[in-house]
Amino acid sequence: MNDLKFTDGLIPAIVRDARSGAILTLAWMSEESLGKTEESGQTWFWSRSRGELWNKGATSGNTQRVVHIAADCDRDALVVSVEPAGPACHTGATSCFDDVPARPLEALMHVLRDRREKRPEGSYSAALFNAGRNKILKKIGEEATEVVIAASGEGRERLVSEIADLVFHLSVLMVDEGVDWEDVEGELAGRMG
Repeated sequence: MNDLKFTDGLIPAIVRDARSGAILTLAWMSEESLGKTEESGQTWFWSRSRGELWNKGATSGNTQRVVHIAADCDRDALVVSVEPAGPACHTGATSCFDDVPARPLEALMHVLRDRREKRPEGSYSAALFNAGRNKILKKIGEEATEVVIAASGEGRERLVSEIADLVFHLSVLMVDEGVDWEDVEGELAGRMG
């Protein structure tokens, strides 16, 4: 983190969930808090209102394990990717930016987890969970076959539709097994070195 541009001794730090990519908060870092963050692997910030260093989660327990820190092209802002252990916002919300829409796969997984837990009547995904693993696997096989058929000449629009169906059913399996898309992304990232 050399050559960073601090303004009045501070640099803005956008904190995001390393697994989901969701923006959690915007905080300020001083050179000292950045050093403590790098040294400890936990986020440390500078409170402009209190005029002091603070370690996120020191009193609440809602810590943030740092996965990666990157500077922007001008070297005057940071993105801090973390694995949060609890809410990021002082209000108790997961994010200080709850109005930012979730990514589609993240939103889908949230709905599927809810359907698996509550099993509402009339829900297709709840019916799949009720039918069990073999039914889910059968649907994945059917959808994979439909992707292959679409790819062999049914056009791009049909192919995209069938891929979406396959991803939906894979997501059902993942929720049933307790796997997240972040796990898959992590596996892919590991394969890329």
